[in-house]
Amino acid sequence: MTLTLDTVFDPEAGFGELRSGNLGVRIATRPWEVEAAQRLRYQVFFGEMGASADAETARTGRDADAFDGVADHLLVLDHDKGEGPDSVVGTYRLIRRPAAARLGRFYSDDEYDLAPILAFGGEILELGRSCTHADYRTRGTLQLLWGGIAAYVFKHRIALMFGCASLPGTDLDANAAQLSYLAQHHLAPEALRPRALPERYVGMDRLPAGTYDAKRAMLDLPPLIKGYLRLGGFVGDGAVLDEPFNTTDVCVVVKTDQVTDKYYKHYERKVGPG
Repeated sequence: MTLTLDTVFDPEAGFGELRSGNLGVRIATRPWEVEAAQRLRYQVFFGEMGASADAETARTGRDADAFDGVADHLLVLDHDKGEGPDSVVGTYRLIRRPAAARLGRFYSDDEYDLAPILAFGGEILELGRSCTHADYRTRGTLQLLWGGIAAYVFKHRIALMFGCASLPGTDLDANAAQLSYLAQHHLAPEALRPRALPERYVGMDRLPAGTYDAKRAMLDLPPLIKGYLRLGGFVGDGAVLDEPFNTTDVCVVVKTDQVTDKYYKHYERKVGPG
């Protein structure tokens, strides 16, 4: 997979666009781009995954909330589809501490006590609302998204990333092996361990170690969660059932000093200190 960077960390233009063939990844800069990301999210979350839409969401055909107004929206674009809304085939929502302060909270505050993360001294970044069009769910697209995140992390000197990641459905028995594997093998250190809010807390350690196939459970995790774990990520204490979105959520925490992905090294070499 050949990656090229069209613009290298222009302070006014963000970090430019990272390209791989016809695909590119960059931060949205125009309202229509954010709307296209919201429509893609609606298509995936509500059309495919069975989330329940309220009247306004169903009317607009967009997955939108107040956090969209303060977030940065990472986009994957297929330039073979032109330069309009149809070109947006992947997205990730990025919220830094100053952006969350404008609303007084992060999105994950609705599910987790984030006190250990908020107490962290460096810049923090909440990752969320990740999705790609069904035709683009490939390793290459995921690598491109991670390349964009790595560039963003470097530009904004992010020290810690976190966010809610999802297992499909709300059947705890169906997800028991995956939840148990995460709790037993990837629990965050106490100093960085968010905990599900008491009224929403669901225990993750559901099956005793040795009573299930841990390797199979790891392989069955959604690609996004596996991606976090490959970067040295951890999970918080407790899962949360998100009934409207038909998912079982876990809180993932990743210290960026463990992000050894080749894209991060690429940007560091390109830019140098500064």
